Amino acid sequence: MKFNDLLADAYGRIQERVHHVLEGLDADQLAARPGGDSNSIAWLVWHLTRIQDDHIADVAGTRQYWLAGWSERFDLPLAEKDHGFGHTPEQVAAVRVESADLLRDYYDDVHAGTLTYLAGLTEDDLDRIVDTRWDPHVKLGVRLVSVMDDCMEHIGQAAYVKGMLARGNV
Repeated sequence: MKFNDLLADAYGRIQERVHHVLEGLDADQLAARPGGDSNSIAWLVWHLTRIQDDHIADVAGTRQYWLAGWSERFDLPLAEKDHGFGHTPEQVAAVRVESADLLRDYYDDVHAGTLTYLAGLTEDDLDRIVDTRWDPHVKLGVRLVSVMDDCMEHIGQAAYVKGMLARGNV
């Protein structure tokens, strides 16, 4: 198996989980917050998609899908370049969406761009330094795994919230 195929498979699993979590949810369910101030499914899926969009665009040298039209479609009361890192409970609450389709379609655009980028990589590319703010500097391979890990963590949290909703615990 080529490393590109392995990465594409892993990112594909995120997409499958995003679709599964969003299936059948309405706007109120997407906005529900366990305990009243935890992260909602809408926020979790929006955030993981924003992180993937932001980080992959950065290493690929491309424009973020969010900045190329998705921010207008969502029309959130947040700064355009906001991706949710460090959000307060009030900012989390501000991430309300009209439908699960909007979140899914945005994720699918980002995912397609991610797959295109991954398909063009060579093994040598994985050692390219992409972030010098850390010690040691971050290599592309590490960044790709970091994004994947963050997305998996958040989609798992969203699945947990969906399970709570199904049991009437939210």
